[in-house]
Formats: sequence, C-alpha cells, structure tokens
Amino acid sequence: MARVRRNGGKTAMAYTLTEGHFSTEDEARSEIEARGWRAITIDLDAAESDLHWHDFDAVLYVLDGTVTITFDDGRVMQCGAGARVDTPAGVVHYDSTTAYRAVIGLAVAPDEMTRPINKTPESLEV
Repeated sequence: MARVRRNGGKTAMAYTLTEGHFSTEDEARSEIEARGWRAITIDLDAAESDLHWHDFDAVLYVLDGTVTITFDDGRVMQCGAGARVDTPAGVVHYDSTTAYRAVIGLAVAPDEMTRPINKTPESLEV
C-alpha cells in the first residue's frame, strides 16, 4: 500500500512495507538484479540516525534483526526479518535499529551518489 504525502507543494510516495516477502538473501538479490539495480549486503550495529532524506530510490530487504523507520509526520514502520521496504527518494525519516543485516537495492551506483547520502530536511527542495 503506497501512501502519498505533500512536501511544500511536491508529492512524495511514502515507503511501502511488505512483510514476509522473502526468505533468503539470494531471493532478495534476484529481485534487485531483476530491476537492474545494484545489491549490497550490509551489517549494521544498533544505532539511531538523525532526521534525513535520500535523493535516490532504494529497496531494503531485512535479513535479520529489526529496523524501525519513523517519518517526520510521526508514523512508525517496524521492519523485521523477511520484510521488503520500497524507499522512494525524498521521504523525510529517521532509522532506529537493533543490530541488523540487510540487502539494499540501489537505483544508482554507490560511487554516483551525491554526498552527503543522508541529507538534512532543510535541504529538501520545496
């Protein structure tokens, strides 16, 4: 289920959570590669990020652990093992996590990403 939210006159698609979507890392990588995107497997320690947004589309496949995504409007999305999260560009959020392992599918090559990757909410074009 995709939700739409407004950002100063711009419309951004919200993140979409699909629980129990996959079982293995190979399944996640196959779906990412079928999109023509780049797959990266990551292991992250428990942490909490600041409020931010990204200027690229991505998809997150949670292999193990949990990530909680909180949006600037207060909505919260809890994502555990087997969850796929479609993450369109321009959605302001922050992450709080237990240690977790995931495969991230990126629509843009990592070396082509603008820096910083996590952009401040103030820098979002309105």
